[in-house]
Amino acid sequence: MVRRTLLHTALRAWVIQCWWRSMQAKMLEQRRRLALRLYTCQEWAVVKVQAQVRMWQARRRFLQARQAACIIQSHWRWHTSQTRGLIRGRYEVKASRLELDIEILLT
Repeated sequence: MVRRTLLHTALRAWVIQCWWRSMQAKMLEQRRRLALRLYTCQEWAVVKVQAQVRMWQARRRFLQARQAACIIQSHWRWHTSQTRGLIRGRYEVKASRLELDIEILLT
């Protein structure tokens, strides 16, 4: 009877120990998953911030290039409008009349 009681007690202790080890393994797995989820969220946030910064830099470079192109175009248009109908000539004033010699260059 004492042996049987000791055997039942040892068996119950073994069952409790198995249950406790499985609970510890589950808690460890939950902590590992939580740590992995937090790490993933942080990494994703870093990736998003990096993408936003790269997009901002690319947009800034694009806007600078567009502004430079607009300045070049406006200067080129001004230059072509100034030189398109270039009038070169000379004139002399004589005693009774005005003599004009005008050369018109269209380019």
